[in-house]
Amino acid sequence: MNKPLKQHLIDPEICIRCYTCEMTCPVEAITHDDNNVVVDVDKCNFCMDCIPVCPTGSIDEWRVVVEPYSLEDQYSWSELPEQEEIVGGDEADTGMEALDEAMAALLAEAHAGAGGKVRAPATASKPTVNLYTIGKPATAKVTGNFRLTAEGSDNDVRHIILDFGGQPMPVLEGQSIGIIPPGTDADGKPHLPRLYSVSSPRDGERQNYNNLSLTVKREEGGLCSTYVCDLKPGDEVQVTGPFGATFLLPSDPDAELLMICTGTGSAPFRGFTMRRQRETPASNGKLNLVFGARRPEELPYFGPLKKVPEAFMHKVFAFSRLEGEPKHYVQDKLREEAGRVSAMLTNPNAHIYICGLKEMETGVEAALDDIARGVGLEWKTVRDAMREDGRYHVETY
Repeated sequence: MNKPLKQHLIDPEICIRCYTCEMTCPVEAITHDDNNVVVDVDKCNFCMDCIPVCPTGSIDEWRVVVEPYSLEDQYSWSELPEQEEIVGGDEADTGMEALDEAMAALLAEAHAGAGGKVRAPATASKPTVNLYTIGKPATAKVTGNFRLTAEGSDNDVRHIILDFGGQPMPVLEGQSIGIIPPGTDADGKPHLPRLYSVSSPRDGERQNYNNLSLTVKREEGGLCSTYVCDLKPGDEVQVTGPFGATFLLPSDPDAELLMICTGTGSAPFRGFTMRRQRETPASNGKLNLVFGARRPEELPYFGPLKKVPEAFMHKVFAFSRLEGEPKHYVQDKLREEAGRVSAMLTNPNAHIYICGLKEMETGVEAALDDIARGVGLEWKTVRDAMREDGRYHVETY
């Protein structure tokens, strides 16, 4: 029989089709079709450059195989196959032990500072994934485009409402959709979709309508963000998705949430909050939000957030560019909230969500480390246990 080998794979259920891994891979081992992003076993050299850049952990999947899965196999998957039993002699076992040791060392190095693999909350609804693809997108009509940040502000952040008419779009809070910009790239190929988190609850931006909302910041030179921010009511857009199977809202109304975000990272938490407001409006003391921006006028949804009763959601804002004030970041506010946060670290019904720019992740981790240590806990142990239990969620970009 052939000698077993370890094959690098991508979980198609968790992958959000952001294509960051494909753009990062130095040997062009990662590719895609209309359905999935996959790894070419003949090109992959286990360099691990793709591991830290994946926002979901879907890239961190491995199977020991005798016959490698082909690209065609992987393109057809909607979920990963289970590990098959490998039967072999001492030579095969010894070879796999050596390969496992080398792989473990590589993974340990690659995971330094990375978000790691995550699980969905145990009570979360089962998500629909990849219903619409690049080859067969949905067509949505723009019904609203509203500026969320002050006119004249450096940040132009928009609230975009899309209506899907008779096309089903079963999106859960915390999922994303892809927008396909029109036109082609420098090589004459159609542009890849850009991913945006849905900022409305599952029953629609307008309740019981087949629509959803996005929170989009105009990026200087950004192809898709410029396209989306300039959309007008009546325009039609091509949409892929939904994507994401882990960054989901627990269905348990008693679950306590700590939501930490910056800028447009607030999008999924708006969906979380609206879902709770509609489903359990009398439930108090279960939601906690730490939200960072440079100034109040640059913080999306600042006005509506102030109207959410404090009893329903505890809100803390971190502003880093207030004139005459010291700079405050989300990690600083977490330390100020150490008592509340430390209680959540020992609460088996508490969930932590982090969403926003990747630069915030290191500071937030350091703050949580300090808070845990202050009450005699080891943060890495707590974090890994929460992640394994589906209660620690990171989506940074």
